[in-house]
Amino acid sequence: MAVFEKAQDFRFDKNTTCCFSGHRPDKLPGNGDVVNSMALRRILSILRLSIEDAIKDGYKTFISGMAPGVDLWAASFIRDIHAKNPEINLVCVLPFREQKKSLHGEALYDYNLLLDSAAQVICLNDKYEAGCMRERNQFMIDNSSRLIAVVNSYRSGTGMTINMAKKQNVDIKIIDVNKNPAVFTD
Repeated sequence: MAVFEKAQDFRFDKNTTCCFSGHRPDKLPGNGDVVNSMALRRILSILRLSIEDAIKDGYKTFISGMAPGVDLWAASFIRDIHAKNPEINLVCVLPFREQKKSLHGEALYDYNLLLDSAAQVICLNDKYEAGCMRERNQFMIDNSSRLIAVVNSYRSGTGMTINMAKKQNVDIKIIDVNKNPAVFTD
């Protein structure tokens, strides 16, 4: 069972910490159907390569906001990499304690597995409050020197997170679904 810690207890070096942002499954090609969507599998392959590039660049800690879609997929990649390279750590940042109540099936299973395998779990709020998702995104940017983002609409939480990163001169690696429709459509 994961132990929830407070934001001030974050214990990793910002210079070697990378965070993720991306859309929920229904905002991505194939509505999140990894099995039947070649476009989504391509996006996830590029996400995995971006993570491997970050590791080559010296990043050791990866923060996930634990939302369904990109956050959980990226966190799963980190969990798998950690199994072979224990220097690589997953930090889960929850916007509120009961975030998982909105999850079902495979997403809930993965969420619980990821919490249990994380090096640290930060819980920002006891209950849902307006603005808690933005607070989570800001925490991730404040504690990272790189952002890997999967985006198809900049008028979104991911777009807002990219703008936060720009304001703080965080290195940004964007996987823009709209930049190459030939690659990212089924």
